[in-house]
Amino acid sequence: MSKQLGELLVESGALSEAQLREALAYQRNGGLHLGEAIQRLGFADEATVARAVAKQQGLPFVDLDKGRVSETILARVPADFAREQGMVPLLEKDGRLVVAIDDPLKKMIAEQLEFMIGAKIGCALATSSGLKRAIERYYGEKAEDSVARSMQVRAGEDEGDAPIVRLVTRTFHDALAARASDIHIEPGHGRVRVRFRVDGMLRDTAEHPLHLHSALISRLKIMASMDIAEKRKPQDGRIGLKLEGREVDVRCSILPSSHGESIVMRLLDRSRSLIGLRELGFEDEDYRWFRRLIQRPNGLVLVTGPTGSGKTTTLYAALSELNRPDVKIITAEDPVEYHIRGLNQVQVNPKIGLSFARILKAMLRAAPNIILVGEIRDAETAEVAILAALTGHLVFSTLHTNDAPSALTRLVDIGVKPFLVSASVQAVIAQRLVRRLCKECSEEYTPAETELRALELDPALHQGRKFRRPRGCRACEQTGYRGRLALFEHMEMDGPLRELCFRGASLEELRTSALASGALAPLVADGARKILRGETSLAEVMRVTRLAAEASL
Repeated sequence: MSKQLGELLVESGALSEAQLREALAYQRNGGLHLGEAIQRLGFADEATVARAVAKQQGLPFVDLDKGRVSETILARVPADFAREQGMVPLLEKDGRLVVAIDDPLKKMIAEQLEFMIGAKIGCALATSSGLKRAIERYYGEKAEDSVARSMQVRAGEDEGDAPIVRLVTRTFHDALAARASDIHIEPGHGRVRVRFRVDGMLRDTAEHPLHLHSALISRLKIMASMDIAEKRKPQDGRIGLKLEGREVDVRCSILPSSHGESIVMRLLDRSRSLIGLRELGFEDEDYRWFRRLIQRPNGLVLVTGPTGSGKTTTLYAALSELNRPDVKIITAEDPVEYHIRGLNQVQVNPKIGLSFARILKAMLRAAPNIILVGEIRDAETAEVAILAALTGHLVFSTLHTNDAPSALTRLVDIGVKPFLVSASVQAVIAQRLVRRLCKECSEEYTPAETELRALELDPALHQGRKFRRPRGCRACEQTGYRGRLALFEHMEMDGPLRELCFRGASLEELRTSALASGALAPLVADGARKILRGETSLAEVMRVTRLAAEASL
């Protein structure tokens, strides 16, 4: 496993331990990369940091101010591409064209170049300032000027061919190719930064000149049916796309910031098949438990977790197993993410007063067996859902809470009477998504005793067991991970829990009782099982559970 940047700089003598601690604190407060923080504090120059990053990533370092690239090599890469993406071809070595980049994440763009010119590409790392000077020296104009020029819509040019339209289309194409779930477009500090969220982690993918921001946001507003004249208020919209034969639904959210409007676009590929319960990450015992749970004739089943933790996917998987000709299933969703044959799916529309609560009341008159409420957001929706659960319906819904026991206190907090919560809730599932280890490059290691204890495993019982950890390769773009799976915490209501809930007990009392009786299977236990099976790493489980916070104390 590669060493951290700070560790490499300390080992080389470029940084002291005290300076590293100060830089880490400055990084956290300023929202910077560690390398930027070190340079701003004056602890190391740009070249020293770049050399350390190159060593960390296993790339050669090149000083672009020395020597000169031949015209033959420069001609191998289209000038517009080199200017726009920020890279310079250097030389041919061992059948590869080596290009200079200033960010290891640009290796993804270098892979695009392979397809463009039909040659193998290798990368070398340069400083950002050195690369900028080299682009100006070899291509005669700044990358920003080139992009700006390419963005000008010529008179008589069809909208479909307009450069700003091509830029938006290419952004969506790149996001799908990278398996991104979100696109973030954010202005600030003289640039427009584009980031993709892949496997739950954000990564920089492109930068554009700041003066393109207005045209870019306006184009996206038009596509999402937003008000292009409104720049002071948040806006939400949706875009329907068909790219490479795939139906893609894009949920857009615009937020005004001090630097201008930023936009987040969540991508939903409707062409993908639904994920089954097994594929989600249910172990054999958990799978049997969940199957038994969803076969009940009535009651309320809640799935909790933060935004983007896969709650809706879990509920769709459950409904797919229950979807039979003799069962009537109605859903209220915002939005309807997958259209499933055999289900009656209703789209929430607040503009016409079609809220979750109103749809739910209408559902009860349609004699369903199973009801899905996309999210319980208020007391009215919660009370109608609970009423349905108490009158012979099986009701599924989601809540935003940190763990399973918190769902019970959350319902009380939003105004539901404790006795109704006690009587209606059958079970709660809390989940998180962790990244899967790359199958091509993950490596075995022997865990320390402290790592076993962190997972609440007995070192005596697991002596000699191997864990796996990320390493990084071409298949996973040097991240060490590819794909995701879910960790589950499940709690089934038993007699003692119902009694405590009826009395309005505290969260701590509920959690203690559930653990003591075995009604609660905690998240960390499922994480430990998946680590022992080599599916994910200790670092990932610590990242998404409370262990991450405890480890920093």
